[in-house]
Amino acid sequence: MKNLKSKKYDNEFVKANMMGPNSMIVLENLLENVQLTSNMRVLDLGCGNGLTSIFLAKEYGLQVFAVDLWISASENYKRFSKMNLENQIIPIHADATQLPFADEYFDAVISVDAYHYFGSNDTYFDSNLSKILKKNALIAIAVPGMKYEMHNSIPDEMKPYWSKEAVTTWNSCEWWRKIFSKSDKIEIKSIREMDCFKEAWQDWFKTENSYAMADKLMLEIDNGRYMNLISIIGNRQQ
Repeated sequence: MKNLKSKKYDNEFVKANMMGPNSMIVLENLLENVQLTSNMRVLDLGCGNGLTSIFLAKEYGLQVFAVDLWISASENYKRFSKMNLENQIIPIHADATQLPFADEYFDAVISVDAYHYFGSNDTYFDSNLSKILKKNALIAIAVPGMKYEMHNSIPDEMKPYWSKEAVTTWNSCEWWRKIFSKSDKIEIKSIREMDCFKEAWQDWFKTENSYAMADKLMLEIDNGRYMNLISIIGNRQQ
């Protein structure tokens, strides 16, 4: 049985705090071949309502800095306190392009369903993220993507469901590989299509959130042909 760690959490709590495909399942899949130790200081970049931060703190004993632009630090602090994690997770309201941290501060950066909003270019990592990571720091990113590039040939049946903003940030494994290959500050270990796509989305649909219902129709039309989830694992270069 897969995703045993994420299945331990209260279903209603997880559903109430989802903002898209189940981020706990995506995170567990992202980290399945990654070594994390409790002495690590970790940046959870684009944490949303904090489900990924809670998972990192409880499952790995990490000190987590939970950063998000859309959700206030106060809202997340209340959630973390209810889980008795207020001394382990530090909530911060910040823009990913203006991160308020010291140089070489983090042992790892982990980002689930967020990096594509600000990092879908060949400048963000070098300009904004690399300097706050220690040498050899872990980089673990999960983003929604495409099985292949189709920005100039969007299928007619998907045009009503893919907003211009979304399609701009959804890319293929090969596209991400080329983007990161332009940086001498990151060593990519793997870029792959994740196998938790269906399960993570199905959990989102169960929330009956109005956005989830719109996404459900989109995924039904897609029918496994175009969209995916992508895992990116690497290290900050020495």
